[in-house]
Amino acid sequence: MNPSDAFKQDCQIEIGEMGSDKEVKRLTDDWIQKVNSFKYSYHFDFLGRPIIQYPQDMIAIQELIWKVKPDLIIETGIAHGGSLIQSAAMLALIDLSEAVVSNTMLDPKVSARQVVAVDIDIRAHNRQEIEKHPLSSRLTLIEGSSVEPSIVSRIGEIARNHQSVMVLLDSNHTHEHVLSELKAYADFVTVGSYCVVFDTIIENMPDSASLNRPWSPGNNPQTAVNEFLTNNSSFEIDKSIQEKLLITVAPNGYLRRTM
Repeated sequence: MNPSDAFKQDCQIEIGEMGSDKEVKRLTDDWIQKVNSFKYSYHFDFLGRPIIQYPQDMIAIQELIWKVKPDLIIETGIAHGGSLIQSAAMLALIDLSEAVVSNTMLDPKVSARQVVAVDIDIRAHNRQEIEKHPLSSRLTLIEGSSVEPSIVSRIGEIARNHQSVMVLLDSNHTHEHVLSELKAYADFVTVGSYCVVFDTIIENMPDSASLNRPWSPGNNPQTAVNEFLTNNSSFEIDKSIQEKLLITVAPNGYLRRTM
């Protein structure tokens, strides 16, 4: 075995051991619950735009994008746009790497790799900042409900023109809404790619963490994932990701399409 493969093998063994360590899990859960009161996930940017995510999940997403190399990423939930910019930046890097390998000129305005994002309310100041960002040419912003049939149909038409599709779900976190999103968008995900369902962590948080929210333990993305997987054998939870991250808002939410 060459040194590179040996390193990767060692990492997988260590990740598995770490992910099954009960004391590590307890400490991780305690830390997450403690920092949640300080709105920890609100404090990070990506290329100048706020991204309401844990840095650990940001790392996981860029790893997946580089691994899968999708030519379309569908995102539900826009907020300040940081996640969109991260996705667009990774797609730009993939294009650049392929241009270097093939010794061709890179023109991002004609790249097939795009991000389509939908939000029920794209606030004017956020839209303005997103649209003036250097990576905005890769973005298509759609305002409306992510489960509105006409919007799903519109995004489906776009998806049909792409070979490799990834989906990131991060809008309304109620069971009903997320389950509707999964039913609407899962078929767009190509085999070997991922549908990432964020904020499944709500199921593991105390009731007080969801005060004044329509979601709560028992009614959240995790319960929606559970029901979805009961009736859909095309996806499996990639537990190796959460075992590696430990700190994640999407435990059991990294869904890989297998067939």
